[in-house]
Amino acid sequence: MSVSASATSRALDLPPPYSLVSLREAGDAFAHACAVAGEKGAGTLVLVRRYDVAEFAVVLEPEEALRQARLVFYAGMNALADALASVAPPGWPITFDWPDTIRVDGVLVGGGRLGCPERAREEETPDWLVFSGMIRTAAVRAGEAGRRPSSGALDELGFEAAEPSEIIARFCRHLMTALYEQSETGFSPIARRWLERLPSKGQDIRIAENGDLLFSGRSRQGTTGRSSLAEALARPSWLDPATGMPWL
Repeated sequence: MSVSASATSRALDLPPPYSLVSLREAGDAFAHACAVAGEKGAGTLVLVRRYDVAEFAVVLEPEEALRQARLVFYAGMNALADALASVAPPGWPITFDWPDTIRVDGVLVGGGRLGCPERAREEETPDWLVFSGMIRTAAVRAGEAGRRPSSGALDELGFEAAEPSEIIARFCRHLMTALYEQSETGFSPIARRWLERLPSKGQDIRIAENGDLLFSGRSRQGTTGRSSLAEALARPSWLDPATGMPWL
């Protein structure tokens, strides 16, 4: 998976492989990155200039068929969680809801998305992929925190170094590390690190070769099942369709 580009951003303190595209507050990083991915190429980082949300999307150029290239989503989620962990108060657990939601101490703060060309086929290599993340950093017109205990913003959770630009810059560095790890050692270490952040709820859980979630219960019923990664990513569970923001 290639993350190479020609320019850097000094303002955001990005490492050299990234090329920055900034949008105004009303912009949509995911949609814009998908629209320009074919033209701008790998390493293009699109961000929205907001103080209350870290919203960004990065263009990737896969080298595998879509069914395998989609696994990069787990590397992106690990990088986003690692970026949050690096600025989190000591002891705050950062966990996932499968496959795309991020929680801090049980509080929903955002999540990730994956985009590809509209007519991309599972058995063909797509021209590009877009990993996008959104983390609510400050509560704005969100009501009282006590009335929405399952979702919130980083400022309500005691994050003191949670500037959107800092989270995005840290994500970019962690993503480079994750992609290098995946290219050198394969997907298994990425999957293992992702699963460490997923509450098991009494089940044995693993990730299939194509990214699907496989689970079996420990109850007398011994329930087993499989959840499709492709189908789950088509409907981001953390995103409020009415607002285009993390649920509040």
